[in-house]
Amino acid sequence: MPNDALAADSRSNDSFDDVRAAALRRAGRLADPPERPLLASADDGHVPEGLIPAHAPWAASLRDRAKTSPTPELADFLRHLASLSAPRPTQKWRRICRELAGAASAHDLAAGVLRALAEEDPLCSTDSGAHTAWLDSGHHYHYLVQQSDGDLARGAVWAATLTGGPAAVQHLGVLALRAGGPGSDVIEDLRLAGAAINALAETGDPASLESLWRLRLRIGNRALRKQLDTALVTAAGKQGITAEQLVERSVPDHGLAPDGSLERELGGHRIRVAIEEGASVRLTFTRPDGGTSRTAPAAVKDDFAYELQELKALAKEVRGTLSGERARVEALMSAGREWPYDEWCRHYRDHPVTGTLVRGLIWEFRDADGEWHAVAPTAAPPGRPERVRLWHPVRASADDIRAWRERLVAERLVAERLRQPFKQAFREIYVLTPAEEESGTYSNRFAAHIVHYRQLYALFKERGWQANFLGPHDGGHNGLARAEFGDGRWRACFHHEPASDYDGGYAPEHAATDQVRFERRDGRRWREASPAEVPPLVFSEAMRDVDLFVGVTSIAADPDWSDRGEDRFAGYWRTATFGALTANAEVRRAALERIVPRLRIADRCTLDGRFLVVRGDLRTYRIHLGSANILMEPDDTYLCIVPSRGRSDSKVFLPFEDERLSLILSKAFLLAADTRITDPTIVHQIRRGARWTSQPG
Repeated sequence: MPNDALAADSRSNDSFDDVRAAALRRAGRLADPPERPLLASADDGHVPEGLIPAHAPWAASLRDRAKTSPTPELADFLRHLASLSAPRPTQKWRRICRELAGAASAHDLAAGVLRALAEEDPLCSTDSGAHTAWLDSGHHYHYLVQQSDGDLARGAVWAATLTGGPAAVQHLGVLALRAGGPGSDVIEDLRLAGAAINALAETGDPASLESLWRLRLRIGNRALRKQLDTALVTAAGKQGITAEQLVERSVPDHGLAPDGSLERELGGHRIRVAIEEGASVRLTFTRPDGGTSRTAPAAVKDDFAYELQELKALAKEVRGTLSGERARVEALMSAGREWPYDEWCRHYRDHPVTGTLVRGLIWEFRDADGEWHAVAPTAAPPGRPERVRLWHPVRASADDIRAWRERLVAERLVAERLRQPFKQAFREIYVLTPAEEESGTYSNRFAAHIVHYRQLYALFKERGWQANFLGPHDGGHNGLARAEFGDGRWRACFHHEPASDYDGGYAPEHAATDQVRFERRDGRRWREASPAEVPPLVFSEAMRDVDLFVGVTSIAADPDWSDRGEDRFAGYWRTATFGALTANAEVRRAALERIVPRLRIADRCTLDGRFLVVRGDLRTYRIHLGSANILMEPDDTYLCIVPSRGRSDSKVFLPFEDERLSLILSKAFLLAADTRITDPTIVHQIRRGARWTSQPG
């Protein structure tokens, strides 16, 4: 079996061992395992043979205790651990576990098993005679627990949680990531990882909140992420707060100072870990003579290798938290939440990580008079605010939106290089259209587009949408992507299907987009809702995501498409690539209206409808503000410029990140100096036909 098949098997509800053993038994090459006499009498203190794994490192303490100090109480305790087959134990199981652990003096025993599962060397299939037939092929794998021992291991995890101390929280977090996280040294064991996650939620220890939050950032498995969401709700209920408040309070600060930095002295060198402009995390090294560098000096590498590794690991952890916080805070744009001012200051403005993001955003503050007042980034609120909420342009007037956009590109803020962590002032707004009101149940605003399917599917995952994979399998001909908005109270559903060129292979190259529908949470179920019922914040944010999916993955944005010749999608490409601007592109145009006059090539640039017109020395070029594709005057010849894969430094500082806007500006700078272009492919296209209106100067 190839490696990808191994990975697929490991993601099922059964462990790899169970799948492999079942296959061998079906082939007649492995006998059925003997039944364990778990219910046999323990009056003599005898532990049934086979109850404790003979060679597993995690069970070493159990074997030693059973060999050196066998008692009826110990046998009863071990039997009880192995009786746990559910994801989480009942209250009766927990009560009996505590009683038996006390009677057998086994509190430290369960804690030792948990520590070993989290830290000890894993098992290898080469050490198990049960896998001899599989090993004939020369393959082997590592795992934590054999399926037949899974109940005992999970029982020990819960016993350590119920009877252990603060150390249990640390080991539970490590075990959950080891058994269910990416890049682990063992085959996935979702049941063991799930037990650790559920146990974390039950500890009641404040440290478990940070551990659950870290796991939520790093674990990508859908089933485990659902368990993490449930665990967060459970942990929140134990502390009498909402799940949203729990998430806010569990964001780790990583020991950073209020400004998002940490400094260490190592042998006369000062090392600084800091969240800097652009929401990036960097290590800076300052030598004794005052010089700085981004790379570690040789003296630090040689004499403080361990400490340097710790600082690099810290920087990596901060990057993960910062990325997760950026996505979480942006999701608040659809929530419409409000905070008491003191609570907002504590968990947002003054947090070492979250604060570096929110201080670049526009917030609204409400005084005792009940009026909301929007305040610029980095500015202090007026008066004595009582409530706070995140500013959203869908609630603002057109004049206010224009004013905020002007302020963000003002000379002072540009000079300070203040960049919003995500689009806010320049955020796209989507309001209900008459056609969507008349439809009653759906929106066709983004239907009938042809998109690159693999790119679309990857973007679904990046933006947190859940979608089935299109293909020849059952159900693979109808695509449905879903995402929750408004703190989980609403759900958007984006329908799509294989495009007409699909030949039935592993996956379609292209997909055709269809309707967007909405659902409302009703208890544990979802009920269909009309677009008119959806709150404006939720509708705008959901449609913004769909616009992003279509705008980024449409073949109209593919600069190479014109080289394909005539095909069944050529008509769509010609229509869409230079067509009417979407809301996303309209915002891009609004940004350019403010940015272009400040450029050093401003005298060569003009905004004309849906195009940025750039006058070169050889030709005049029209860059479409939606697709970033280019037409050359006077005959509208298409100019293909494929951007490099490497990320280059922008020539213009933007108050927000927008890859398409950066691409348009980089093309404008390139074409304004077209006589200095050296790429032969671009030069050939510009000079082809010799129809330029001016001579090279």
